Amino acid sequence: MAQQALPVREARLGKPRGTARADRTVNGVALLLPAGGPTGVGRPSPISALAVRPLAVRLAKAGRPEGLTAHVLRYRCRGWNGSAAHPARDAAWALDEIVRRYGDVPVCLVGTGMGARAALHAAGHPAVHSVLAIAPWFPDPAPHAAAPDPVKQLIGRQVLLVHGTNDERTDPDLSYRYAERAKKVNRDICRFEVHSDGHSLHQHRAEVFALATDFLLGSLFTRDFARPVKDALAAPPPLGLRMPLASGFGVSLRH
Repeated sequence: MAQQALPVREARLGKPRGTARADRTVNGVALLLPAGGPTGVGRPSPISALAVRPLAVRLAKAGRPEGLTAHVLRYRCRGWNGSAAHPARDAAWALDEIVRRYGDVPVCLVGTGMGARAALHAAGHPAVHSVLAIAPWFPDPAPHAAAPDPVKQLIGRQVLLVHGTNDERTDPDLSYRYAERAKKVNRDICRFEVHSDGHSLHQHRAEVFALATDFLLGSLFTRDFARPVKDALAAPPPLGLRMPLASGFGVSLRH
């Protein structure tokens, strides 16, 4: 697909949450990439950014002692738009901007839906240490489709995917197949399945937030991963890519 022309509009980093103040040192950044749609060059709906704000607040609060700040990226447009991959390009811009603002600090890309795909695409940026892809969207493969999404940019990064088994908006089987390909080039990849939950993962939101927090703090700082995350990273496929997210995960980690 030819690249679509965009209106004159810039991507923006949302306001910092956490330790990004003059009297505090930033030692790591969570960059949250909201969901979107397959196509569309119009202005993104503010609802997408609002949907990831609770997770941004949770991560910033949990990482405050470590010097974490969180930003929610505001895209130029609402769609992926084929080979233009506008959200992935916006994520690359945002990573450059983070380096400009904070220097050489580790970044965890945290994406949902289309934003999860953008996070995986942008993982090759030198600032990226880890990627958390929540209910990632991948287009349905067609008989004569272009090459599948790349995975080599994930080498050297710690990557966790999490997907509801009843997701009717983004196919969990496609995220499994992506993780399976990625695991062949990078052993530091795992995937959790949230059984009986849908796209928004509302039924097990507390567990998903706890998993996200555990993974981010473990991948950016010196904290140990919870045992299920360690086991998932160490297990070969398919076990490490179909790890069930247990009900009550993270209860002992809550403050």
